[in-house]
Amino acid sequence: MPVLPWIYLTLLSIGYALALSYGQLGLLATLPILLLVCAGFAVRQQRSPIGQYLGHGLFVIIALALAMHWLPGFYNGRAIDPQRLTDDAVPFSLYLNQDKPLIGFWLLLVCPWIVYRRPLRLSIYACALALALCAITALGGALLLGIITWAPKWPDQAWLWVLNNLLLVTLVEEALFRGYIQGGLSRRLKHLPYGDNLALLTSALLFGLVHLGAGWQWTLLATIAGVGYGLAYRFGGLRAAVAAHFGLNLLHLGLFTYPILR
Repeated sequence: MPVLPWIYLTLLSIGYALALSYGQLGLLATLPILLLVCAGFAVRQQRSPIGQYLGHGLFVIIALALAMHWLPGFYNGRAIDPQRLTDDAVPFSLYLNQDKPLIGFWLLLVCPWIVYRRPLRLSIYACALALALCAITALGGALLLGIITWAPKWPDQAWLWVLNNLLLVTLVEEALFRGYIQGGLSRRLKHLPYGDNLALLTSALLFGLVHLGAGWQWTLLATIAGVGYGLAYRFGGLRAAVAAHFGLNLLHLGLFTYPILR
């Protein structure tokens, strides 16, 4: 079985042990963490393909529960109280989630193939083109649908939003949807003539569906943005997809109604 990156696992364990000691985690949070460890060993072992599939299946179930905040034991602190960033916006609040990031950590530790390397120049070009495409189609579509409007600003606590959105939101989501789903499907469907395109569209559709709770408009716009992020991932790797996703979110925060109009 491939050697696990024990240094990263040790640092991750120390971080969550500190969160437990400070009361940000309950004892029940150890259950999904242990299940993720079991899933990781099952996926990385090479002797039983069935064991690998079972490990992936267990991860998908736990990842869904973590993403939806269904599992007890995680006390996600509120870093920004509800407030209107502009007078015409719905109230915005920010929580520092400790459950959802476990998805990204698991993927980076157990599935290193999601971070395939591309030349830096190619990653920059892919990110820039994807960001321009997403800004025109997704943000432009939101303007046409009347759910945001032009509203340049820079909130006082924007630095906290930047750190949270980059490390706990976009990195996790891109590792899951582009690295794991799109990258995994591309590996499985590489024998098909349009396997890469099918993998990209599938990951984009799933990304859109997880936004269904915000309404059909956000589902449509997230799917469109997911296509852009998928193109960034295909040609520029995971870092290009993360940068494009974060860049679009930053444009949304800084230049338009955030999160949406009332």
